[in-house]
Order: sequence, then C-alpha cells, then structure tokens
Amino acid sequence: MAQEKKNVSQFTWLNDLASEKVGGKILFATDDWFATAENLLKVESPVWKEDVFTDCGKWMDGWESRRKRIPGHDWCIIQLGLSGIIHGFDVDTCFFTGNYPPKVSIQGACLNQDLPARPAKQIGTKATNEEFKQIDKLNSESWEEIVPISPMKPGYQTMCHNFFSAKTKKRWTHIRLNYYPDGGCARLHVFGQAVPDWSLVPYSQPIDLVSVQYGGICLGCSNYHYGHPRNMIGFGQAANMGDGWETARRLDRPSVLKADRRGILQIPGSEWCVFQLGQPGNITRIEIDTNHFKGNYPDSCKIEACLIKKQMEEDMMKHVGDANWKTLLLPQKLNANKQHLFSSELIECGLVNHVRVTIAPDGGISRMRILGYRTGTQNSLL
Repeated sequence: MAQEKKNVSQFTWLNDLASEKVGGKILFATDDWFATAENLLKVESPVWKEDVFTDCGKWMDGWESRRKRIPGHDWCIIQLGLSGIIHGFDVDTCFFTGNYPPKVSIQGACLNQDLPARPAKQIGTKATNEEFKQIDKLNSESWEEIVPISPMKPGYQTMCHNFFSAKTKKRWTHIRLNYYPDGGCARLHVFGQAVPDWSLVPYSQPIDLVSVQYGGICLGCSNYHYGHPRNMIGFGQAANMGDGWETARRLDRPSVLKADRRGILQIPGSEWCVFQLGQPGNITRIEIDTNHFKGNYPDSCKIEACLIKKQMEEDMMKHVGDANWKTLLLPQKLNANKQHLFSSELIECGLVNHVRVTIAPDGGISRMRILGYRTGTQNSLL
C-alpha cells in the first residue's frame, strides 16, 4: 500500500495529456443520455447543481450513459491532446454517488493519424449505426490493456478519485475508456509526459525547452497552496490566476520590509519549484509572466540550472539544496501583471536538463518559458 501511494503521488505531478486545454478530444461514445463524454476532458472541477433537471433526467457534470437494457457495455474513444508516455490515471466520480460505473478499464493505441473530433453531441442521444461502423475501423476492442478491469469508488468527496497506474510505460496517442456496464464519471485525467515527434523540430530552431508540449514536467515544489507549478508550462497565456503557480503567504516575513539598492526586498524566506526539461539544451532566453497576479506577484525571482542523470532525480528532490545547481539568472525584481524577458542577464551554464525557480518571498507566476536549443540527447540516456 505504501508503494502504491508513492506511485500515485508521483504520477499526479505530471501533465494531463487528455485535457481539452492541450487539445484532447472525444472521437466516439456509445451513449450520451444524461451527460456528454466531452465533459470528461474539462479543465474545471466538476460542479453540482441541486434540483436542476433536463428532459433526460438529472443534470450531471461528466459523462453519463443511460441504464443499459441491451447487451454490451458503454465505452468512448479519446484522442490525446499530447501523445506521450502515460504513467497513471485519475477516473474522478465526483458527485456520481449512485450512478457511477461499478468497474472500468482503459486500453490504448499509438496511431499514425489525427482523427477528427465527433460532431457536437446533445444529451439524450446515442451512437448511430454509421458511427459504430466508422469507429469499428480502429479495432479498438483489441487495443492493448493499460488498466485492467478494476472496481470503482463512488463520488463522495473523500473517495471520488480512482487512481490507476499504467501497466505499460510507452507512447500512446489514443485511449479507450470502458464502463462496465454503464454509469457516469465526472472527469478523466491522464497523467504523463509528452513525447513529440522530434524529427519535425529542427536543431536550429529555438524552442521552449520546458513546455508541456515538448515533454517538460514539474518534479516538485515547496508550496502550491493556490495553483500548481505545472500550470506555468502550459499552452498560451493563463486564463486567470488559478491557471498559474501561486503559493500561500509566508508567515516568516519580517514585520517591516526593507529593500536593497535595486529595490529587491531583503527577506529570509522563499519558495521554489523544479522542472525537468523535455530535452537537454542550451538556454538563451527566459520569460517570466505575472499576468493576472496584480496584488500577489513575487517580489523577485531567480533561476538555477543543472545537468544530472535520470537516476539522480529522486535523490536531488530529497536534497534539493545539495544538487550541483548553477546560477542561470540572478535575483530579478518583478512587477505586477507583466511579461518579463531576460536574455543578456543570463549567465552561461552550458548544457542543462533541469531548472529550479525560486521566488521571494511568495506569490504567483502565470507562465514561464525557458527558450533555447535542444541537443538531441534524451534525458533517459544521460
């Protein structure tokens, strides 16, 4: 049990490869009677609307099929927004307390095709014969099993997150979620690391080495009271403060704050987070964006970098202050709701594959871009 908890804790730090935010989409679902399958991929947490009913029954925020009265079971096909290595799943049954599926399983495939999302579906519908005919071409019943048939827990707040580790750690592009036999789930989170087609990315092209789309992942942090640090490496601009990294206010702040000649507050405490780059590279530019953080941005930020072997990561996170960190960016004064660009300020560190971001004393950052040139070396081969 202790090992299973450890594994769950590890994979939930990774990125959600199926979220609508990164381009995940539903290709097919057998039945959308009470609620459509697209809800599974929503970014927002599930909500409950008391006494709200539709012509089909109780309004639910998730994918819920009708009570099956014919042979078979319900299932849907999802194309991942980011193809990659899946480490685990969270099948969230939040609010589905008497109507969740008793069991589920998950299968996967790696297909060399980008399939169109299905036409917009309405509640009270089911897949047509033509839709079954088209999806049968994928032969999804024979896809490899990633999660075997497993019992589910109801959607009460204390037990709604059903965590499953992936049987096989390899690259997937599509998954099939099976309900046995029917029912509803609120959300499906697919935790993993993106594996792009590097043949499409020239070495001469500067890229965001820490971006979610290029395989960047967050390994850990000191505090994420309001927003997870992995949000910083997401697509585009942040939608709001909740779409960034935000810590709690530190309680060890001096009663009266003082600043140095540069205007940087002289404060003993700080917060940090560590990222693994998608590939080792040479960093040439950094962007720190405090968009939306107007009264709660950090006073200053510094960034360090290092090059370590994959097998050393766990030890590094246990002794985060002892790694061979090199200063990449000295502490810089930050401002509210602003994109900060740094290039000439960077200190040459050579080839690196990890960065540590330290903010003082606390606060929030919406996006971070670590721009540079990849070398083609895989982190796993170091």
